[in-house]
Amino acid sequence: MGEKLTVAMAVTAEERQGAMVAKPGCYSLVFKAPGGGEHVVAREAGDEDPFVPPLNFAMVDYGLYRSGFPDTANFGFLKTLRLRSVLCLCPEPYPEANLEFLRENGIRLFQFGIDGRKEPFVNIPEETIREALKVVLDVRNHPLLIHCKRGKHRTGCVVGCLRKLQHWCLTSIFDEYQRFAAAKARVTDQMFIERFDTSSLRHLSASFSN
Repeated sequence: MGEKLTVAMAVTAEERQGAMVAKPGCYSLVFKAPGGGEHVVAREAGDEDPFVPPLNFAMVDYGLYRSGFPDTANFGFLKTLRLRSVLCLCPEPYPEANLEFLRENGIRLFQFGIDGRKEPFVNIPEETIREALKVVLDVRNHPLLIHCKRGKHRTGCVVGCLRKLQHWCLTSIFDEYQRFAAAKARVTDQMFIERFDTSSLRHLSASFSN
């Protein structure tokens, strides 16, 4: 697939404003993935439920998204994704309101609890990341949203390891990681991504274009 120089960006308020299409009575939000796919949300002015993306929301690839932990304010937006699955990387019990939303919309929950503490490096469970990636790589689970608390570190590690399977160079992988983690970027996360052994997953397709 070659080196990826264009990376998905976390969505800020300014970017949401800039994504609005000047058209009387409606607007659209456009989220683009590095591979060229995009998700467009059309909205009529005056609709009751505003579309509010979760913190650090972005499109990773066709049918694959990332974000921080969604709350009730984000449910209207999540409906537009027509999700089939949600992959949560937090160990805490999933909130009842979120579970109800998933049930109402026929969305399957996969939960792989990873401790969000900064240190030590050895606390990042390689086998858990590997099992999470198996869920991500199975297109039967798509459209799929990957999330942790802030959409930075745990989510960044999973996406970073996915990028290795997609043959991204480390420079581009770390650039994408740092765009979401910003000042909170952790060297230990990047070390984990660099050392992660993808050999047991190479038989699984990492292309979601079709």
